Formats: sequence, C-alpha cells, structure tokens
Amino acid sequence: QVQLVESGGGSVQPGGSLRLSCTASGNIFGPNVMGWYRQTPGKDRELVASITTRGKTNYADSVSGRFTISRDNAKNSVYLEMNSLKPEDTAVYYCHVKSIIVTVEQTSYAYWGQGTQVTVSS
Repeated sequence: QVQLVESGGGSVQPGGSLRLSCTASGNIFGPNVMGWYRQTPGKDRELVASITTRGKTNYADSVSGRFTISRDNAKNSVYLEMNSLKPEDTAVYYCHVKSIIVTVEQTSYAYWGQGTQVTVSS
C-alpha cells in the first residue's frame, strides 16, 4: 500500500559524511515513528535511529553524537545525516515506518524500504 524509497547511500572514506533520505509514496495517517535500521551479512537488523511525529528521537549508542535523524511530516519523509563515518557503519540501511496506536479504532501499519548500501572504507 505504502512504498518507502531510500536514497543517498554510497561509498565514502572514514571520517566522511552521507545523507540518507526516505520518502513514503502515499499518506501516512496518525502518529507514527520513522526510523533507520541497518544490517550486515550474518547479523540481525538493528535500529540506528528513530523519530516520532512530534520529534522525539532515539539513537543507538554506536551512532549517538555522529548521526542526526530528522523528518518532514508534510512530505512523509525522514532523513539521516551521518557524520564521522567509521568502517563499522558499513551496512545496508533500511527506512522503517510504524504506527503509534493509542486507541483500538486506529489502523496499525508498518512498512520497510528496499534498503540502500553504505560502505565506509579507505
């Protein structure tokens, strides 16, 4: 129903920066949390950062102070500014959106993007 499209991935030197973008194809109704996950071969997908409709943020300890997540509610978009990148940041990054349900009448939803590769190496 809703499609999430990521962009901005690529290859960068250690210490460099990248800016990831994710935009939903359609309207996302009600309060929700948008976030970025990442996954490397042989490892489980892990949360990198998230942000609610009202701007409450959460970061993994490994990226706190280096990454900044933001969103544009009018455009159903979420962004991840990645600075001081390290080789350990290399992974496929996935955009995720999930509804925040506060009443039984609300319709729950969760969507994943297709993923974008981030490679940090010399």
